[in-house]
Amino acid sequence: MSAAASPRRDAPAPQRTPRWAEWQGSEPYTLGAEEEVMLLAPADWCLAQRIADVLDALPEGMRTYVGAETHASAVELHTDPHGTVRETVAQLRRLRSDLGNALDGLGLSAAAAGTHPTAVWSEIEITPAERYALIHRTMRELAGREPTYALHVHVGVRNPERAIDLYNRMRAHLPTLLALSGNSPYWQGRDAGFASTRTVLWHAFPRTGMPRRWLAYDEWVEAVDLQIRAGALPEPTFLWWDVRPQPKLGTVEVRVMDAQTRLDDTAALVALVQSIARLELEEGYVSGTIVGAEEVLAENRFIAARDGMQAQLIDTTRETLRPVGELLEDLLEAAAPHAAELGCEDALDDVRRLAADPGAQRQRRSEAERGDLAETVAALAGQFLA
Repeated sequence: MSAAASPRRDAPAPQRTPRWAEWQGSEPYTLGAEEEVMLLAPADWCLAQRIADVLDALPEGMRTYVGAETHASAVELHTDPHGTVRETVAQLRRLRSDLGNALDGLGLSAAAAGTHPTAVWSEIEITPAERYALIHRTMRELAGREPTYALHVHVGVRNPERAIDLYNRMRAHLPTLLALSGNSPYWQGRDAGFASTRTVLWHAFPRTGMPRRWLAYDEWVEAVDLQIRAGALPEPTFLWWDVRPQPKLGTVEVRVMDAQTRLDDTAALVALVQSIARLELEEGYVSGTIVGAEEVLAENRFIAARDGMQAQLIDTTRETLRPVGELLEDLLEAAAPHAAELGCEDALDDVRRLAADPGAQRQRRSEAERGDLAETVAALAGQFLA
């Protein structure tokens, strides 16, 4: 073909960042936390499908911090942005207390764990709000399965490229965080054999689980925006990965953890997430080998959900299985100076206490002692305001 007949190759037009993806930078390492909480009827300790009544009963000043979830037996508590773990957990403590007071007036209680130990799908109702009606239409009967309850932690990042770097690196830590936080051994009245049954139930939804890495923020934006432009997603928060960038908040959101029964355990996990974020962005702790090992990360995630703190995870550096407790101890040692800089060293120290007696282990011990899962649920509720 002659030069004159060659097709014209114009330079590609520069891509414009979609409005939803414009990064609203946050002060580095600031925190926000979200707890998904179960509503309970104390008469039998079953789930109470009464989110509408609960929201109506809240005092005006609390409504900013309490929201509905897909299932009518779930409520979400979420904090303001804070600079420290102490401030974040103090607000969660106030929110739990205020929710408890509102529930008293309705004859209800609350508890936090990854699943309700005896709930079955036939008893579940969907929250009648537009977002959750859409989830029900698009997820069909998946939305009607037993509800799950998670702890989400946001970490502030100033610019999007730093955020995508943290997102990529945080993926390597998700199995450890999951093993540590496993708090849902029971499903439909029996031991499912998992430390985090929530994880495997939730994984039935699309756009969940261990996401892939991205080479740049713009690459992530284009992949997500294609789905929005095509009409497959209404907006980016319908991506329910274990970790995700949140442009409108200027945060990286870690979503892999089960909800914690005790606030001290929540504090330990929030401190660990914050300390890991600083460790990774300041030092680049994890190797590129594990960050790029997609199949290894996915397998480690499953092992962590199944075995909790008894897990043996794949170590790509040594090419062997290592106890998650050893990996956690290495991580805590590396993160300690960063926790000191962030002022959360006391809460980080509590990670070892949680590792020695995680939530799934305590639930199993409770069931063995009481012989009645309803009494185990009652014990969970008793610790909600402790």
